Amino acid sequence: MAETIAADEFRDRIDERRRGERSFAVVDTRPEESFAGWRVADAVHYFYKPFHEFDVDDFERETGLSPDDSVITLCAKGKASDDFAAELDAAGYEDVTVVADGMRGWSAVYDSTEVPLGDRPDAAPPLDLVQVQRRAKGCLGYLVVGGREPGDADHVPADRSDARDGSDRVAVAIDVSRHGDEWVEAAAERGASIAAVVDTHVHADHLSGGRALADDLGVPYYLPAAAAARDVASEFEPIERNETLDAGGVDLKALTTPGHTDDGASYLVGDAAVLTGDTLFTDSVGRTELQFSADDGGEGGADGGGVSDGGAAGAARRLYDSLHGTLLAQPDGVVVCPGHFAVANDGSTGEVEPGEPVFTTVGAARGEIDVLGLDADDFVERITRTLPEKPPNYESVIAANRGVESPADETAAIELELGPNRCAAEPDAGSPADDD
Repeated sequence: MAETIAADEFRDRIDERRRGERSFAVVDTRPEESFAGWRVADAVHYFYKPFHEFDVDDFERETGLSPDDSVITLCAKGKASDDFAAELDAAGYEDVTVVADGMRGWSAVYDSTEVPLGDRPDAAPPLDLVQVQRRAKGCLGYLVVGGREPGDADHVPADRSDARDGSDRVAVAIDVSRHGDEWVEAAAERGASIAAVVDTHVHADHLSGGRALADDLGVPYYLPAAAAARDVASEFEPIERNETLDAGGVDLKALTTPGHTDDGASYLVGDAAVLTGDTLFTDSVGRTELQFSADDGGEGGADGGGVSDGGAAGAARRLYDSLHGTLLAQPDGVVVCPGHFAVANDGSTGEVEPGEPVFTTVGAARGEIDVLGLDADDFVERITRTLPEKPPNYESVIAANRGVESPADETAAIELELGPNRCAAEPDAGSPADDD
């Protein structure tokens, strides 16, 4: 009988295979279109529909597998792959495993890792910067963990001295996704309680869990002040340019960095790091037409934020100014922590190794990201010339993150945000699908 494992254990086995400690084949049974649009790296495709006749010879011809191989089966929801595993078991395959909840489960797998910050002065307050990675989507959120004593900041978050976990450190959560418990667990591991929740902007590729987590914990939820112009219906505390939020003695300073969206902000963590959201990545920059029109007619996008000067091209000029006038103006050694890493439709992540911190420095970004070496006109032409495929369901995701729509239930929320992120300016092909 086939074994069933949770998506988290599937992640661990993939990591063991990468290290050469385990060998197996992943067989994805979804339709070809779904497989082509979004899959686990190195998966083998074999379409299977429950209650249809299974031909083991055909399977072995198509996949090159045999009963001597270890096989892990995967589908959209875990149903078809479970039936398929039973077929393989009946055909003499002795080592067959099913991933519970299929690609839906895989979409909710996380890694948590600390970002190295380099040398800091002896008198500097304690600081840990934790990166929370959503592996299948490439979404990155953060936890800034300082000490207990408050600093001199414009916004001092909720007093968590009575935190039920008895923690003695203060944390601020940034760009929390729908699974806020991942941030709570990361804080607890470091003896910290979350005193505030912050988003860098209104996201287009995934459902923010920021407002919900803040409500659950009874702490403030912050957005850049410019989000008010996007008709955000959810209640939030605004942060203006250069205002600071206290993270246990560490200043979290808001830097206005519009371009990807008009409300985009980056957050300077003390003098050590900058959380750049979708403005600057480790190898690219943010795209500019998810909020704004792709043409130059000046029409607003799907965000309800109204008319924007110059559409995507005007936004690209604002992005250029944000990059060169704000982010690249920071000292070379400041660590750049982006809001995403690239996940291709085939599940590959390029030079990024999931579970390891994804970061660069201001100096490295300036010297290594080609588009940052262009003048303003060439920069605008480059990133608006070929528009990448938009994130799936991005209009509905934006509406949900503005608080004007809401998924009907958990299943609807899962389906709304399936697939990798597509927030970088670099083009990408294909589209995800969710079919058993």
